[in-house]
Formats: sequence, structure tokens, C-alpha cells
Amino acid sequence: MLRCRSSCRRRSRVGPDRLRLFQARAALLKAPIPKPYLRAAISLKIVPIELFFDIEVDPLRDICYLHGIVERHRGDNGSERFVSFFAETVTPEAEQNAFAAAVAYLSNQPDSVIYYYSKYERTIYRKLQAKYPSVCSVDDIERLFDPTRAVDLYGDVVLKATEWPTRDYSIKTLARYLGFNWRDTHPSGAASIEWFDRWCREGDPQVRQQILDYNEDDCRATRVLLDGIRSL
Repeated sequence: MLRCRSSCRRRSRVGPDRLRLFQARAALLKAPIPKPYLRAAISLKIVPIELFFDIEVDPLRDICYLHGIVERHRGDNGSERFVSFFAETVTPEAEQNAFAAAVAYLSNQPDSVIYYYSKYERTIYRKLQAKYPSVCSVDDIERLFDPTRAVDLYGDVVLKATEWPTRDYSIKTLARYLGFNWRDTHPSGAASIEWFDRWCREGDPQVRQQILDYNEDDCRATRVLLDGIRSL
């Protein structure tokens, strides 16, 4: 028991770098006019095609039911279009078809950079590849998420290089701070799962559209955050 307590104390220690980070965040939150800033240099170049990527998963049914992408050309918001791949039924065939279509779309954009928020998308795509190996190979997924063409804005940029005057760094919080609003009044992944459940039971096209709108807004929020970071 003593060894356990000693080990727990050692693991709970916070190093000087972490303490300085906490101090900087506290100072930012208390500032009279708090503004986000860069802690480290970053390079987020505008490329011919930017793809803002988000997926929706129902863990109870064990299905990835939607792959959504907002595509933008050369940083022009007027060029944006939303592309989606939806599993119309709760079947392995529908999930596989949506996954295959999304992989094909993402892979056939050689001049693009993919932006996503947190490693969740990469983790789920690795699981889907293992589930449906006929769709693509392990190497195909790793190439898709190679850091040279795919950027985890949360792990690779927000956490490592920025400070924000917010209580958390969720995409909802940061995008709202930058002025973006979701069409739904209480947007969340849990709400999307509830809507998908209703879609499965009722087949209401309005519910299906609600799911698509929420996903599109998540993708567009990622774009708003990217532009916000570039402006720091």
C-alpha cells in the first residue's frame, strides 16, 4: 500500500514546463481583454484544396454512419461545398459502402490537405480498415493520415502551439469564440446519435437532413478554427 501511494504521488507531479503553461493560461483568462495567441511557430499554408473532415459514429450499434467533408479551394470560402457519405441502413454493407466511398474521395485528392479535430477520425478509420480489409490496406490508411497531408488541428496545433481565453479547447468552444454558430441550438455528438436512432426507426428524411446539417457545421467549424489560427 505504501509503495502504491508513493508511486501515485510520483505520477501526479507536475513539471516546471506544465506549471508555466498553467500560469500562462490563468493569466490569459484574467486579462482585461483576453486574446488568443501563438506559443510556437506554425506553418499552415493555403493549398489548392483543403478538406475539413468529420465523422459520426453510433457506439451502441457499432457503426460509423456518416463521413462528412467540406471542400474549399485556395482559401476561398465561396468555393466551399459539403460532400457526405451516409450509411442508409444499419448493416455492414451500408457501413462498408459509405467507408469505401469516403476513402476513395479522400484518396483521389492529391493536391489536398485534410484537416480534422483530434485523433478520433484516424482511430476509427484504422478500425474500419480492419473490419473491411477489401476496401483498402493498412498502408492506404496510414498514407491518408500522413502528417504531410493530414493535420490534427487539436493535437498538432491547438494543444502544442496556441493559447485561448476559454475554459476548454473543444471545437464547439473555440469555433463559437471565433463567432461561428451551429444551426442546431444544442449541437453535440450525442444528439447526432439520437437523431440517427430516430432515422433508423422512423426513416424521416427531415431527421436525416438534421444529421447532415450538424456534421456539415462541424466540418465548417474546423475551417473557421483553421482560419482563426492563421490570423493569430
